[in-house]
Amino acid sequence: MHYRSISDKSIIGYFILLLCSAALIIPVSAITLTPGSSTAGSATISNGDPVYINGIATGHPQNGLQVWFIGYNTAKISNVAVNEDNTYTYELKSADTQNLASGQYLVIVQHPMMNGQFDIVYSPADGKVINKQLGTGTSIFQLTSGGSLQSTDAATALMRAINSQNIDDTFATASFYINPPQARISPIGDHRVGDKFTIAGSTNLAVGDKLQVDVYSSSFVPTSKSQSGEYSGASGVVEVKQGSIGYNQWSFEIDTSGFKPDEYLVKVAGITQDVTGSTTFNILQPLPATTQVPQTLVTTVPVTTPASAIVTTPVERTQAPMTTHSAMPLWISGCGVLATIAILNLKK
Repeated sequence: MHYRSISDKSIIGYFILLLCSAALIIPVSAITLTPGSSTAGSATISNGDPVYINGIATGHPQNGLQVWFIGYNTAKISNVAVNEDNTYTYELKSADTQNLASGQYLVIVQHPMMNGQFDIVYSPADGKVINKQLGTGTSIFQLTSGGSLQSTDAATALMRAINSQNIDDTFATASFYINPPQARISPIGDHRVGDKFTIAGSTNLAVGDKLQVDVYSSSFVPTSKSQSGEYSGASGVVEVKQGSIGYNQWSFEIDTSGFKPDEYLVKVAGITQDVTGSTTFNILQPLPATTQVPQTLVTTVPVTTPASAIVTTPVERTQAPMTTHSAMPLWISGCGVLATIAILNLKK
């Protein structure tokens, strides 16, 4: 019996997980996953999309790798060869995912490590998972048939078994969600005749899948050859591009120069997948042209005001009239003196 300490096994397992995080080329119309990669969240695909699991495994295991694909009422165990350059690819074809129930699916890639053999194996005869290191082989849980564990419990039990102390195997995992095909259209809002804008949306279809986008007036109806039926709209085929948060993206550029004001329908349909989406928006009359009145250039000449002279009004001063005394004759003055002397003598 072969034993290995937990610390040794963890170091080797970690080394394998690092090697599984290789750069990959994404095929058209498929999702590619890398076991052991630290991507945010799980990818979401639609029924009928193929899935590729690519990675690198060291040691050139002669028996290749054992891949466990586990999901709702589904368990598939396969062996894949390791190439000379240590790369491997595991594929789930369109037929493999076409009828799968919605939910999460887990892929566990098992490496035999030092002893070159898988110590945890599946028994197709009774649907049990066997630990070959316990005696001649001991059943540890039921994977398929009656009494089997549910998908998440089965995956947890399998990883715990491979990671147990008496097993030198190691593993890496990848997961994804399957949902019915969806094609969503982001809100568009109202626009005016002549506007150029982008209609966009998200989908769980694989990168590279094609979508037919039709935009047409809601008042348009097919007419006979003798009738005049004015068509206002646009159509084209777009390719699904890589998105984020589990969903991919699509977009369609539109020019409304030849559109008439009306309500418009937008329909999106898968080319190879049975998926549709629709919404509406309005095209309004263009804004009236603004008439600009030509402006007359008025040049303002600065007026220089000469400094005003300060006029001082002379103030007339009124002087009191001078009294002019005319001179008295001398003989009158002498008589007065003599009269005054005579009066004084009489009083004596």
